[in-house]
Amino acid sequence: MKNLSITICLLLSLALGCNSSPAPSRSSATPQESSRQDFVAQTAPANQPFDYYLLNLSWSPEFCYSHPNAAECAEHRAFTLHGLWPQNNTGPYIENCSDAPGPRDPSAYSDIYPDAGLLRHEWKTHGTCSGVAADAFFHLARQAVRSVVIPTELTTLDHQISMPPAQILDLFASANPSFPRESLALSCGNNYLTAIEVCMSKTLQPIACGPIRSCRANAVRIPPPQGGSAN
Repeated sequence: MKNLSITICLLLSLALGCNSSPAPSRSSATPQESSRQDFVAQTAPANQPFDYYLLNLSWSPEFCYSHPNAAECAEHRAFTLHGLWPQNNTGPYIENCSDAPGPRDPSAYSDIYPDAGLLRHEWKTHGTCSGVAADAFFHLARQAVRSVVIPTELTTLDHQISMPPAQILDLFASANPSFPRESLALSCGNNYLTAIEVCMSKTLQPIACGPIRSCRANAVRIPPPQGGSAN
């Protein structure tokens, strides 16, 4: 039978070819492409009942005035990520949406969250409402932070200054010309700058803020990030 099979194969090979190896499969993607596709699938807009993200960047010098021992304060940062928060245009504030576990290795995000306690809080309170896994959520947060250019007028301060909120937002608009001016908001407390906020779609595109309102002070004080004079 073996000789007969070889004979048949030789005859057929004249017309069709004969190969004892299986035909190669058509892979839809390389391992790298598959990994990228998996990440896109993880971070794609989920069917969570929220409308947009609010990126909150805390002005570290003001935060460190009342929290001098916080992990970020020794680094004399300008703005530090507070959170990427799922928000609704209308309806109730959403938080604490599930008991989903946090990231496998929190230290992997120390560049955006030097305080592991804050990272855990942000995941439990806000990240669980995003509809994506913890690592995917913090990848999104890192991408959101890196998409915002901080004006050099603020990062190079060596003494405290005062500016109207609108002027500060103008600096951000100039440094980020692709952002709609209406996507930016400013928070203040006791007439001090506390945070800059950016409204973003679920795919992190800056969008106009609906119900978010900026600080209405005539001017806000901005202490320096480099350990300069506060007067």
